[in-house]
Amino acid sequence: MAACSIVKLLCNGYVIPAPRNYEDFKYALEHSSSPSISLLFGDINILPELLVQARAKKKRALVHLDLLGGVGKDKAGIVFLARMGVAAVITTKPQLGKLARESGMLVIHRLFLMDSEAIKTGVNLLKGYKPDALELLPASVPANVVAELAALTGLPILGGGLMHTAEDIKQAINSGLSAVSASKRELWG
Repeated sequence: MAACSIVKLLCNGYVIPAPRNYEDFKYALEHSSSPSISLLFGDINILPELLVQARAKKKRALVHLDLLGGVGKDKAGIVFLARMGVAAVITTKPQLGKLARESGMLVIHRLFLMDSEAIKTGVNLLKGYKPDALELLPASVPANVVAELAALTGLPILGGGLMHTAEDIKQAINSGLSAVSASKRELWG
């Protein structure tokens, strides 16, 4: 799928709401026009309800596998989520991303950047599979790093973390990110 198409599936502007609790999730459903919501909370007990509510509002729930409790981080767990109707996942683990792709889900690989060595490590992690997008944390990554990763991976580059103001988002987009995820309600408009 083309980079532009993936970004349009995830957001209709530049921000993907990323609630960290149920109250913020409900707020995002009601007040965000984004077609997707990144779930940065939850477990297997509440996930079915969250998926039903998201579908009722015609929104895609991006399930962060590393933050979801109660599901084995293995093939059986990924297949279970796919059968449950999870259409898209976020993960830092290539093996889970690969399994999710094989199960027909969209995959966003999350990469924490602390130094130039993290860039090399991240690119090497992606050699075994190709996610649909790469999300860099923090989103305040310099433009040359965004350009380098886009060139090396051929993926749309998203950002997450440390987005506190509309100006932060503007700077992130100006540095080459296609979109950002944000946990602050006031940035979801």
